[in-house]
Amino acid sequence: MFQIPAFDFAGAPWLVLVFGVLLWIQARRPLRRQQLRTMGRLMRNIGLSMPALLTLRLLLLPIPLLVASWADRHGVGLLNWLIPQTGYWPWMGGLLGVAAFDYAYYWWHYATHKVPLLWRFHNVHHTDLDMDVSTAIRFHFGELLLSVPFRAAVVLLFGVSFWAALAYEVVFETAGQFHHSNWRLPARLERWLNAVVVTPRMHGIHHSIVRDEFDSNWGTLFSWWDRLHGTHRLDIPQHELTLGVPAYRDERELTVGALLKMPFGPQREWRLPSGERPETRRKSPER
Repeated sequence: MFQIPAFDFAGAPWLVLVFGVLLWIQARRPLRRQQLRTMGRLMRNIGLSMPALLTLRLLLLPIPLLVASWADRHGVGLLNWLIPQTGYWPWMGGLLGVAAFDYAYYWWHYATHKVPLLWRFHNVHHTDLDMDVSTAIRFHFGELLLSVPFRAAVVLLFGVSFWAALAYEVVFETAGQFHHSNWRLPARLERWLNAVVVTPRMHGIHHSIVRDEFDSNWGTLFSWWDRLHGTHRLDIPQHELTLGVPAYRDERELTVGALLKMPFGPQREWRLPSGERPETRRKSPER
């Protein structure tokens, strides 16, 4: 077993603490009205997350870290070639490594929507009919397995250091919990935050059943990448959003067992059970 004390004794407890705090905050300051019973969804999402969390700890985290250690020792990767490893430069390399990882993950997220094999697994995440902090752990373990080679390749290509890769994983999971949470931040504060990071209102639009809203806001940590590529949206009021995937509107179809089997069965078209496609809304000023 690959020992990662910094994650096991600091990172993991931090993530559990953030999860609990966000559960408490969103219950007191909800952003969107929930359609389903909170406890039932919470238990379902936690149950689905167990294989994914094991995959994260046993494969998704250690393999890229092993690659990062090897790249550090052999001076492999763009950052190792471009940045001197003396003085303050390693800190600069670490920060650039985090940014590079996040930019690469923007494109991975895009691929999980556009590549049919990847979408089969990512679809499980989007079928949640509500969205809160528990949606951040609602992932099929197959999606995490498929992302292992991608993350290892990113580490190798950019020469992301061991500590930058580890820090990014903790920050990545923290950011995911934050922007999936159903926390109503003051609108002005959220606009300020969104100048830098992905926020709950921004990511809520990404979980819409309306296709052009769903095809936006791909970022995980920084909102810069969406602004750079013209995919940033903050123009739909949260009360107008219908969340989930159009073809899966019945909670009884979304049990843990059904979700685990979903990627391996027939895939449904992006239509409501009635056969209609969700209508595109006219854009309004960002709010």
